[in-house]
Amino acid sequence: MTGTPPVFDAAFRSQLHDLMRWRRDVRHFRPDRVDPGALSRALDGFRLAPSVGLSEPWRIVRVEGDAARAAVRTNFETANADALRGYDDDRASRYARLKLAGLAEAPVHLAVFCDDATPKGAGLGARTMPEMRAYSVACAITCFWLALRAEGLGLGWVSILDPDRLARDLSVPADWRLVGYLCVGHPADEEPTPELERLGWEARAETLMSEVR
Repeated sequence: MTGTPPVFDAAFRSQLHDLMRWRRDVRHFRPDRVDPGALSRALDGFRLAPSVGLSEPWRIVRVEGDAARAAVRTNFETANADALRGYDDDRASRYARLKLAGLAEAPVHLAVFCDDATPKGAGLGARTMPEMRAYSVACAITCFWLALRAEGLGLGWVSILDPDRLARDLSVPADWRLVGYLCVGHPADEEPTPELERLGWEARAETLMSEVR
């Protein structure tokens, strides 16, 4: 049995482009409660995401306890202070002014891991490139991210963390590797231009770099 694919017209393609353009890495959240139905629908993005060998190696931990969240914030603060020491002069001043995580405000925290030991998929496509499992998790997060944006929600991907320390603090299995710590909630403001670009940290490339050989 085969299905009939939908027709994606010009209006839909334009909306899809808008969705991608308005998908931002959110650091400023309102404290409003996230509707469970909206979150559940967005999480379906993981079920629809591609994965190497159909291994579905993503493992999602919802972090809600006060102690667990406090451990994440301490982890971030330590890593952030260490990162600041790696910059000099103007870069250091700019870095110190950036808000790089919405850990205190975001109502939903999700730690997303890659299960490198999963038997699902029987290793297809991952024997020569085992990192494909983690890439699959990153692809799934992107699907989730876009689905959240379509629900009017935002996501902030926190990478300034010690992943091994986080895994220990959350007591996850040893074979799980952190791919993303995600803050989810209602954006405090809406802006299609990346915050790092607005604040002068970096600019988007004007052209797509590619090579033909």
